[in-house]
Amino acid sequence: MKTIAFVPIRLNSQRVAGKNLRMLGGSPLMCHILRTLMQVPEIDEVYVFCSDERVRDLLPEGVRFLRRSEALDRDETLGREIYDSFTAQVEADLYVLAHATSPFIRAETLSEALQKIRSGEHDSAFSAERIQTFAWYGGRPLNYSLDNIPRTQTIEPVYIETSAFFIFPRELWCSRHRRIGDRPWMAVVDRIEGLDIDYPEDFAMAEIIAASRKLPQ
Repeated sequence: MKTIAFVPIRLNSQRVAGKNLRMLGGSPLMCHILRTLMQVPEIDEVYVFCSDERVRDLLPEGVRFLRRSEALDRDETLGREIYDSFTAQVEADLYVLAHATSPFIRAETLSEALQKIRSGEHDSAFSAERIQTFAWYGGRPLNYSLDNIPRTQTIEPVYIETSAFFIFPRELWCSRHRRIGDRPWMAVVDRIEGLDIDYPEDFAMAEIIAASRKLPQ
């Protein structure tokens, strides 16, 4: 199964200015996920999908650059528009959509997820964080009863999608415009591996983590 990974990149981030090129552990943020993807043996090609040619010179060896329309850099752009554009230009059996804002995802996690899909047992995969605490949604308790408060050790956990990666076959996207199918593999990651940099405090946390561990080179 031809497997293509792509990382959408834009340089006009609003919440953390210039975050994709901001230095983390000695490299631009975007380079961490790209190096990780290059280490996954099941992935055939890795692309950066960006409207700005300036990122070319920063890409790790082997990563391909595909220029996208500047119209996709708008704050109002939906992910669906970006995925439509990429899949229309690059054909593959499986797509790995990954994000630069998740620098600590492990190659082993991605490899396991791809193997689960290739086995036929699952039709897609995504990363998620397991939260085992008292959760509310829509003004009501989500995973416990107010009349029967359990211990946190036994409470039903809630799983939150992280933005690290989604893996989906071409047929699923083209026919249903879904990146998660009916039989997904949920790759459960810990809080560090699932860290998503959306706000300045997230980047500050990432800097602390990066300073304490060896990152892919």
